[in-house]
Amino acid sequence: MNHEQAALHGSARRTLCILLAVGLISGLFSGMFGIGGGTVIVPALVWIGLTQRQAAATSICAIIITSISGVVSYAHGGDVDWIAALLLAVGMMVGSQIGSWLLSRLSEVFLRWFYAIFLCFVIVSQIWFTPSRDSSIILTPVTGVIIVLVGVFIGTLAGLLGIGGGAIAVPALSLIFGASDLIARGTSLLAMFPSSITATVANSKRHLVVVRDGLVIGIVSALSAPFGTMIASAVSPRVGTNLFIVYLTVIAVRCLWTALKVTPAASGLVARISRGNHTGDGNK
Repeated sequence: MNHEQAALHGSARRTLCILLAVGLISGLFSGMFGIGGGTVIVPALVWIGLTQRQAAATSICAIIITSISGVVSYAHGGDVDWIAALLLAVGMMVGSQIGSWLLSRLSEVFLRWFYAIFLCFVIVSQIWFTPSRDSSIILTPVTGVIIVLVGVFIGTLAGLLGIGGGAIAVPALSLIFGASDLIARGTSLLAMFPSSITATVANSKRHLVVVRDGLVIGIVSALSAPFGTMIASAVSPRVGTNLFIVYLTVIAVRCLWTALKVTPAASGLVARISRGNHTGDGNK
């Protein structure tokens, strides 16, 4: 094996290890928080060389497999509202097509900033709201229509950001519709399954999905998601929310930094800061 082949083999092995680690972590977070794991998957895929569009599309592909495992775990404990999930899924399928259509038309800079701002919004919403563990969704005709409309909004953002939509669906189901934290998570995971399929089909037609990476992450995350569900049931709603806030804050800081680097007006400042850090390390 020559030097070039050895370097290529090492790079492939490194990429595989990253994908396995991302699958493990995103599966745990999916089970713990009722999310698809896109907030972990997308930055990691960008880090290994995918564009923001490819990362978002591939993330949705992986979420298809992850959501199945998470739903089974939550359904086993009776923490899934099947009718609410169906209504939410209908809206999300419509919204995912809108998001997928916009994904191939919006600039990379816009998508990165939109993703970072979205994370900040979710963090703020989680700080001031603590869901109950004993409440459930009371469905009426009006409530059903609102759930569908919320699903359209969630699906649009999911298609744009490469997430399952759980980071919005879970707080919305608890805050607007009165679901307990566990029911909100289980219902969210079920609702994101069909919309993830429709979004992946649309993204595949646009050649945005890296299927191999999506399958590796999805299979590993499906295996780790039940452990996340066990953790969610063991901790209090406030503790679970605080863990979610910490995790999102770390991701948001990284996303803001990445957005600054690709923004022409700020890239010079970021480069100077990076050079300053490297100079400081060299002087130690």
